[in-house]
Amino acid sequence: MTYDLLIKNGLVFDGTGAPGAVRNVAIRDGRVAAISEGAFEEGGCARVIDARGQWVLPGFIDMHTHYDAELLAAPALSESVRHGVTTVTVGSCSISTILSAPEDCSDLFTRVESVPREQVLPLLRAKKTWSTPGEYVAFLQHHPLGANVTAFLGHSDLRVRVMGLARAVDYQAVPTGAELAEMERWLEEALDCGLLGLSSMTNPWDKLDGDRFRSKQLPSTYASWKEYRRLNRVLRRRGAILQSAPNLTTKVNVLLFLRESAGGPFRKALRTTLLTLADAKSSPGLHRVIGAVTRVFNRMLRADLRWQTIPAPFEVYSDGIDLVVFEEFGAGQAALHLSDEVARNRLMQDQAYRRWFRRDYEKKWSPRVWNRDFHDAHIVDCPDPSLRGKSFGEVADARGVHPVDAFLDLVVAYGKQLRWRMVIANHRPAEVERMIREPAALIGFADSGAHIRNMAFYSFPLRMLRLVRDAERAGRPVMPIEQAVWRLTGELGDWLGVAAGKLRVGDRADVAVIDPQALDERLDAYHEAPMEGLGLSRMVNRSDGAVRAVLVNGRIAFEDGAFDARFGKQGGFGQFLPAAVASVA
Repeated sequence: MTYDLLIKNGLVFDGTGAPGAVRNVAIRDGRVAAISEGAFEEGGCARVIDARGQWVLPGFIDMHTHYDAELLAAPALSESVRHGVTTVTVGSCSISTILSAPEDCSDLFTRVESVPREQVLPLLRAKKTWSTPGEYVAFLQHHPLGANVTAFLGHSDLRVRVMGLARAVDYQAVPTGAELAEMERWLEEALDCGLLGLSSMTNPWDKLDGDRFRSKQLPSTYASWKEYRRLNRVLRRRGAILQSAPNLTTKVNVLLFLRESAGGPFRKALRTTLLTLADAKSSPGLHRVIGAVTRVFNRMLRADLRWQTIPAPFEVYSDGIDLVVFEEFGAGQAALHLSDEVARNRLMQDQAYRRWFRRDYEKKWSPRVWNRDFHDAHIVDCPDPSLRGKSFGEVADARGVHPVDAFLDLVVAYGKQLRWRMVIANHRPAEVERMIREPAALIGFADSGAHIRNMAFYSFPLRMLRLVRDAERAGRPVMPIEQAVWRLTGELGDWLGVAAGKLRVGDRADVAVIDPQALDERLDAYHEAPMEGLGLSRMVNRSDGAVRAVLVNGRIAFEDGAFDARFGKQGGFGQFLPAAVASVA
């Protein structure tokens, strides 16, 4: 028996939660042909990878990305693949590029996801040839994808197609019965084509880009719960997924999502995944309450609601004032509304505006995600080298001014040359460990492909494996390694309803070979790299040596720090993965 590729002597974890065992894996025609304790005949085998001392795992799944634009220009999605991710999900947070015109899609996407409109809009105009779910899936099926892709239909995209952008962002414009029926038909077609379900948004931070309706909220936030429920009925009947975010400022409508997810004797549970479970500095301990309440609801009301969480400190960077957390209060929104730098600087120098910003900053009991402490925000780079490494609070103390004034003075003086960072959540390792054990959580929310200058969580699966491995070494185990692998692979594939996340005979051969000895501090290092196809620089992760090889559909995409020359240029690596949803009631 001959094979295309052998991986021998590795500690194999199959993604089911079963303990690892030293095995040999044989691959033929893109699938796992055999897994054995005994050696395979290597004669006639084109490639052999000796994985002695290494872990052989199913490829990781990144269930929350915004690669919708990047995959048009650079379909390899190499920043994820190099970290062992072989399946990604696009169309998150109500924003897909399926139904609406290019300019509408761009205005939905670029400000929210912090990817410049100047790059995205021309790209969509040049590449977007589809306007239906079927045409979009056909495009993906013929596009040279590097990773496998699953997708949601975005509710904002759907509303704009049916109502037009102007009406979709007007609280007074209520969709007619015919329009709601049309939304249902588009959603049914998307599910027929294999999309996972619908992504929506109720958080008011996220704003439109462009000049037509700049700073209006995403269209999904203007929908009533009557509209949500009609679409949710389609999802429930078809066994599809609702992905959404509650109002992250007030958090009260979480109860409505829990109610919507509930099943019972006469209706199915609605699979629901929300953003995000995090140990925010602004609300310490709230993640414990949310986790406990969700567990009770899931058990008592037969619901299926899962929070997305990230197994790492939630560290963000910003160039000047361009950071989404400023959208959560009025003064910040006013500055971000102005795209012209001169006008924005004029506003930030205005004393009345500064008093407004200080009032927002000092409100102690206002709902928030950012803890609003400039003593906890540190300057990374600045034309004035004496400021590097200092917090804005320290600069304010030295100058004898309010921290808000120090921050705004520096933004006006240096603009985007002022780069700074802060950790807004997941700053306590013990609480991160608690969240990755949470049964009501899914490991995700990397936001890959978005916020390109603000954060980088591409390596989140490796960071989770390191966390679990290090805890075990320290004598305070969090979970077995095999369970960590399952949470990053098989659990996600099963919950999403796609054929991914397992390493068994007959499965598609999406494989990551990991060197556990290289899961070290290099995973935390800050790097920047060109963003292929868009001419931009973005924050990235680099885990040199941790990922020995990555196979997508049985082909070696990445090995020993280099990509295959054909990767992202020819077909046969990634593919569109349809979800298993019911075709009839």
